[in-house]
Amino acid sequence: MLTRAAKLSNVDVQGAVTVRDGSHAIFELPNGIVARIGKPYSYRTAQRELHISQWLNRNGIATVEAVNSIPQPTLVDERPVTWWTLIPDHRPSTPEELGTMLRQLHALTPPTEFPLPSYAPFDGVREHIESATTITEDDRSWLLEQYARLHHLYAALDEPSQPCVIHGDAWQGNLVVPPSGEPIVLDLDKVSVGWREWDLVQLAVDYTDFQRITNDQYRGFVDAYGGYDVTRWPGYRVLADIQEFRWVAFALSRSNTRQAAAAEAEHRIACLRGLVPKPWTWRAL
Repeated sequence: MLTRAAKLSNVDVQGAVTVRDGSHAIFELPNGIVARIGKPYSYRTAQRELHISQWLNRNGIATVEAVNSIPQPTLVDERPVTWWTLIPDHRPSTPEELGTMLRQLHALTPPTEFPLPSYAPFDGVREHIESATTITEDDRSWLLEQYARLHHLYAALDEPSQPCVIHGDAWQGNLVVPPSGEPIVLDLDKVSVGWREWDLVQLAVDYTDFQRITNDQYRGFVDAYGGYDVTRWPGYRVLADIQEFRWVAFALSRSNTRQAAAAEAEHRIACLRGLVPKPWTWRAL
C-alpha cells in the first residue's frame, strides 16, 4: 500500500523503515518524510488532522507539520495516507512539559473553520471484544459485563468541567522534544471536544496504577497544568477504569493476527480481573 501511495504522490519510499504498526501504520522515509497510513474509510479524519495541525500551529502550539509540496491525503483502497515532516533526534516529553502543553491546549477556543467531533471514549471497544478470537468465552463474558457497568457509571457522572479542545491520547510519547527544545505534538487523529479530564487521566493512571512516574514527577505535571489534580476528583476512578479498559480493547484489536498482542491482552485482562496486583506492568504494542 505504501508503494502504491508513493507512486501516486511521486514520493521515494526506497529504504522505508516501519516506525509503528498500531492503529495506524507509520513509516520513516529516507528523504525526511514520515508516511502515516490511516484506518479504512477514515479519509475525513485524515483531512481533519491536516486542518488541526495548521490550526494549532497558528495558535502557538507546535505540532508535526504536513509536507506542503505533496497533495494530501493520498487515497489507496479506501485508506488515506498523509505525509509529514520527520522530527529527528527527539525524546518523549517530561510530565511537566506535557502538563504545560495541555494547559495551553485546553485554554483554546474550538476552531470555527472546521468542526471537531465530540470525544467518544467507548468508540470501537465493544467491537474489539466481540471480534477477538484468542480469548476465552469466560473472559469475553466478563469484559462485556464490565463494558456495560462502565457505561452505566460514566452516564451517571456529574460533568467535571466544561467541554474544551482535548488531544484525546495525551501521553508523553505524543509530545516529543527535539534538540531545539520546543515540544511538538504528534498523533492528532483523536483531537476533539470533551472533558479536560480525559487528557489528564492517562498520566494519572501511570502514577496511581503503574507507578511509571514518581511522586515528584506527577506533582510537576499537576503544577505545570495549573494545580488541578484529577486523582482528587470523585469521578477519577471511573475514567481511570475506562481508560485502562480501552487499552485492553486495543490489545484485543491486534490479538487475532499477532501472538505478542494476544499474550499481552490476556495479561491485561488478568490485571483488570484482579489476578495481578498493582502496580501493573503492561508492554507497549
